[in-house]
Amino acid sequence: LNQTVTIGDIASDNSVAGGEAASDVMALQEVDDYTITTNNETIADLWKVCYEGVNRANYLHQYKAANPAGVAVEFAGKDALYGEVYFLRAYYYFTLVKMWGDVPLFVDRRLGLTDSRTLQRSPKAAVYAQIEADLNTAISTLPPTQAQKGRVTKYAAQALLGKVLLYQDKFDDAAAMFENVIGNFTLVDDFASMFLATGENGPESVFEIQYTNNSPYYNWGGYNRGQGNYAVQQNGVRGFNGSDAMPYASGWSTNLPTQELASAYSAGDQRKEATILDIDAYVAAHPDYNITYQVAPYKNTGLYNAKYLPRKGETSGQVELNYLNNYRIIRYADVLLMAAEAYARSGSANATKAQQYLNEVRARAYGDDSHASTATGNALVQAIWNERRLELAMEGDRFFDLVRTGQAEDKIDGFEKGKNELFPIPQQEAIISGLPQNPGY
Repeated sequence: LNQTVTIGDIASDNSVAGGEAASDVMALQEVDDYTITTNNETIADLWKVCYEGVNRANYLHQYKAANPAGVAVEFAGKDALYGEVYFLRAYYYFTLVKMWGDVPLFVDRRLGLTDSRTLQRSPKAAVYAQIEADLNTAISTLPPTQAQKGRVTKYAAQALLGKVLLYQDKFDDAAAMFENVIGNFTLVDDFASMFLATGENGPESVFEIQYTNNSPYYNWGGYNRGQGNYAVQQNGVRGFNGSDAMPYASGWSTNLPTQELASAYSAGDQRKEATILDIDAYVAAHPDYNITYQVAPYKNTGLYNAKYLPRKGETSGQVELNYLNNYRIIRYADVLLMAAEAYARSGSANATKAQQYLNEVRARAYGDDSHASTATGNALVQAIWNERRLELAMEGDRFFDLVRTGQAEDKIDGFEKGKNELFPIPQQEAIISGLPQNPGY
């Protein structure tokens, strides 16, 4: 699912597809240019991956009490493990409902080939209700901490549920849910450190997908299903070479930040350099690295995604597919900003709480309290939305934030209201299952 991160920025005003040419990774070019077809390979693959995950979760749910042979299933930690199962099913369905709206909903068993022609699209409200139910079940069984890094915790489930509630404009419920998480994590002082291997699963990490490069195996036929993070390779500078001291590896110049995003950061905001690599400035600042590189051949902006740049020594096997960089799904700063938005937009708006959480994030960004916001009302809501862009840029949230807040048409070139809020149902799925297509496709 790491391609949801790539799409979440390319489909927005944060980045462009880039690549080698107009024909390179056509699926992403379509997303960038808003010429998305029903045969878009990346969109279709995300649909498949989500439902593969749902099917696996359903299989475990189906045999929760007894296995296929009828033998009772009992083991230590069973309830907590099933909490993780229901969390993951909720996460898959949340991705589905964000991208496609009304989607097939099934939860009781794993589907087989004969079920494909019986599928129907369930209303978005029903899907959200199931997501909430799964997350509430997970919350009731998961521990607040896990000994093994990367396991789902109660706090992760509460944070995801808060996000789900926020997406439905249930602001009071969302704010209350986020309060369960707030105070149990901390913001790290050095923003950039979170995106290094040494910063993974740190004090700001609420939940992140664990990738590994311990396996030499790879499969170009299933490049999004391996143990490594393929998306990292997409972000790299082409032909990027230099001395041994130069930390980066080369990549494919895809998902290039826009100059407009770079200009959105104010002077003194440490997040800019941690989010955006200006290649010319980097080369000029490090003459001792003897850097050479190829200018991005297509849609060049001169900028690269610094949060997920490929680094030397962080891959194995087929290097392009096996980067170990974790995908940060929920950070504590995200929780604070979502809580701030929930308080600012609730029926009983609490500007004090909203300002407090917003300003915690801003204080970390600037290293002091001199940039605190005192905005109220609509200005406060807009300040929080702007902060989400700066804090979470190149992490895949921007497009979905713009859509859910009704800003997409004004912010994104080529966006067509009434159509582009959703992606097309993959043509093959529509044909096989007879699913009605989303409007405009």
